Amino acid sequence: MLIKKETIIPLKKLQLPSRYLQREVRVDFFMTHSFHEKNEVSLLLINDGQNMEELGLAGILSGLYRQNAIHSLLCVGIYCGDDRKNEYGTAFVTDYKGRGAKAALYTQFILEELLPFIRMQTGIVSFKEKSFAGFSLGGLSALDIVWNHPKEFVKAGVFSGSFWWRSKGLDEGYIEATDRIMHACIREGGYYPWLKFFFETGTLDETEDRNNNGIIDCIDDTIGLIEELEHKGYKRQRDIEYLELKDGRHDVATWAKAMPVFLKWGWGKTI
Repeated sequence: MLIKKETIIPLKKLQLPSRYLQREVRVDFFMTHSFHEKNEVSLLLINDGQNMEELGLAGILSGLYRQNAIHSLLCVGIYCGDDRKNEYGTAFVTDYKGRGAKAALYTQFILEELLPFIRMQTGIVSFKEKSFAGFSLGGLSALDIVWNHPKEFVKAGVFSGSFWWRSKGLDEGYIEATDRIMHACIREGGYYPWLKFFFETGTLDETEDRNNNGIIDCIDDTIGLIEELEHKGYKRQRDIEYLELKDGRHDVATWAKAMPVFLKWGWGKTI
């Protein structure tokens, strides 16, 4: 089904059956304004695609295209399932409550089912580049997939990422330096110089401050993750972009404000 609205880029709503996830997965294709130039189209996968209408992604993209601000980009919003806390997460280890148990299956869905489906639907055999973005737990999932599959992806966008994801509970001998799962994944991984990272947090993302250092956990955990990337050899400005929004909250309205910044960072045209 192809929907066209005045001044809004075409939106194609589809679904595909997943053998790995054992469910029908809904996906929305936000088509690029110059889709005929297939060799110049980049692909951006976005977790929690069910929130893209509220976020206003079609309007944001349309405005950026009208301004000639970004290169051609096919965005695919992937709707989450009822078992979101198990499908999202880190593929190689569950958190201390066993959440993320289906994250490896979700990764297989992305690589072995969704990407071929996108190629079939668009006729694009090879995208200029592929990237992945997400919000909260979906952001953790996106980064985990990009980090562990650097031959497939080049950029990760994480909005209010759930980098608190930990292998031990706070009352189970939790040690911040070792028990944050994504931080450990970065430490144990390699260095892939083509990877780029965008992180957004809001100063009102939450109120929790588990180490009592005066910085809320979302910001603290994100900064800690950036530092792990820096230890690997990635550089701020060159490889890492960090956006901290004053009074930004853990909600779609805040992420909508950050989305144009992210899109121009990743695919902006140099005027």
